[in-house]
Amino acid sequence: MSTDSDVHARREEPDMGTLDGKTVFVTGAARGQGRSHAIKLAGEGADIIAVDICAQIPTVEYAMATRDDMDVTIKEVEKLGRAIVASEADVRDPDALSHALAQGEATIGRRVDIVLANAGIMPLGIEINTHQAFLDVIDVNLTGVHNTVTAAVPSLLANNGGSIVITSSSQGLKGTGGMGGVNAAYTAAKHGVVGLMRNYANWLSPKGIRVNTVHPTGVATPMIQNPQLEKFYSDPNVDFDAVRNIMPVPFIEPADVSAAIAFLVSDAGRYITGVTFPVDAGFNAR
Repeated sequence: MSTDSDVHARREEPDMGTLDGKTVFVTGAARGQGRSHAIKLAGEGADIIAVDICAQIPTVEYAMATRDDMDVTIKEVEKLGRAIVASEADVRDPDALSHALAQGEATIGRRVDIVLANAGIMPLGIEINTHQAFLDVIDVNLTGVHNTVTAAVPSLLANNGGSIVITSSSQGLKGTGGMGGVNAAYTAAKHGVVGLMRNYANWLSPKGIRVNTVHPTGVATPMIQNPQLEKFYSDPNVDFDAVRNIMPVPFIEPADVSAAIAFLVSDAGRYITGVTFPVDAGFNAR
């Protein structure tokens, strides 16, 4: 369910950017890639409607984002002189998402133009209820994307155009390193959002709304860099080579994904729709 929102008004007129006057709806915005995307697009002139659960899901072994994390996102966007409306809402709850979006649009005074369905989890299924973890991954990473897009489409249609970018993964194009169980749920969900994207692109692109997926390799965020995952990959039975990049980097930075998204949602990408856009240090070429 949705809780109280922090509303922060624009304090000064920023420099013109590629997204000047646009409004962005981004999920999973409290930290990691979501925070990076919010900051990057705010730097290009966009106002931000930010959503994050800011709470722990019991089947997720690593520590999830908190309200303090969201406060950092708010401050970073404010530094750029943009408006931000930040809400605690769970992408599994379509009513909460619709409420957060409506509140953000009413406060900012403009319907959303850009949707970043970014929220996701990656439990490992170690010493927990693996069946429930499987269900939670599908519910957040796949159904949550559907809920996000469904909430925002009426605004995009009313604007006669816009852009949607769904965060998938290198595992949304391949299945290397597969181990079944909860790991399979993550791969299935990240493949599943590609199907959603292609369906949405055929539906919405004739109406001027572009829809794409972005496919990062491992990104240096708390979802990847945490003691639980380090322990997992220290297991000699885990084939870490199967998830290595071609380029000699173990991880990419959130800013690398944000730069790709900023391109896709800008006028520079105005004829790009229905594509799976890798930002993967060559992972998909293996």
